[in-house]
Amino acid sequence: MAVRLNLAKPLIAAPLPSWHCDYRLVRVPATQMATPPPPPPPKVIDSHLHVWASPQEAADTYPYFAGQEPTLPGHVDFLLECMVEAGVDGALIVQPINHKFDHSYVTSVLKKYPTKFVGCCLANPAEDGSGLEQLEHLILKDGYRAVRFNPYLWPSGQQMTNENGKAMFAKAGELGVPVAFMCMKGLNLHLSEIVQLCIEFPSTVVMLDHVAFCKPPRTEEERLDFAELLKLSRFPQVHIKFSALFRISRKPYPYEDLSEVLAGLVSSFGANRVMWGSDFPFVVAECGYKEAKEAVSAIANQIPLSATELESIMGRTLVQLFQRHRHWHS
Repeated sequence: MAVRLNLAKPLIAAPLPSWHCDYRLVRVPATQMATPPPPPPPKVIDSHLHVWASPQEAADTYPYFAGQEPTLPGHVDFLLECMVEAGVDGALIVQPINHKFDHSYVTSVLKKYPTKFVGCCLANPAEDGSGLEQLEHLILKDGYRAVRFNPYLWPSGQQMTNENGKAMFAKAGELGVPVAFMCMKGLNLHLSEIVQLCIEFPSTVVMLDHVAFCKPPRTEEERLDFAELLKLSRFPQVHIKFSALFRISRKPYPYEDLSEVLAGLVSSFGANRVMWGSDFPFVVAECGYKEAKEAVSAIANQIPLSATELESIMGRTLVQLFQRHRHWHS
């Protein structure tokens, strides 16, 4: 007998299993499509600050050098509070004179916060030449990534270009470690030494602390000094710290007279060889740590600088200079 189907009624389909995927294409308006997240903001890195033990830490473990007891708080917990408030991501810690050649406190900070800080040790120009071995130990064993030459620590009557100075400067270049010069009494007193070292050891990177202490020039002598500073841009290895603004400005915060100084530095060296630094903890009593960071933007707006140039000064220059510190790149 033939079976006749009633096609007037639709067949009832069995329910699809829960794992079934429907691959039909659906048009989604462009406004509803997911957009990639914005890139993270550029890191802000402080190129120059100090930390030292609290009085209790000094009494227990990290003594001050005799006669160099600090009058300001400068322990790392205070620094971290200031950095969080200011939105600063990392810093180059420069060994303070308060502990002189005893690097144990700064070393302990570097080991405790390896992703945030890089260390700049203090060169020991002792006449017996022991400073070279100390420098190698601090770099290869304790992980320091820069060294400061303080010319006022050299034996009386001797210059940074003496045998020990050249040996340490050459070793820094060999190990890929920048040398920072502290010309507190004036660039003109040390210019010839710096030039000689740059010529003889072109592979050693150089940083000049606090714009080499060149204030906005007012006299002909000061204009000549600043011109000599700008001429150092002929050495590709030379970088400038636009740091401790309260030390080089002739005006109160926000140090607006430094706009011409910064413009000259960027014009001669390029923003990729200029870097901001606070000089913590001294800057706290002068204007405040957060305010020191904000002053750079105010000064830059007067020139004006591009956003890219300002980002270089506020961190990218230092990040590129210390490429081996991978945490600043992440």
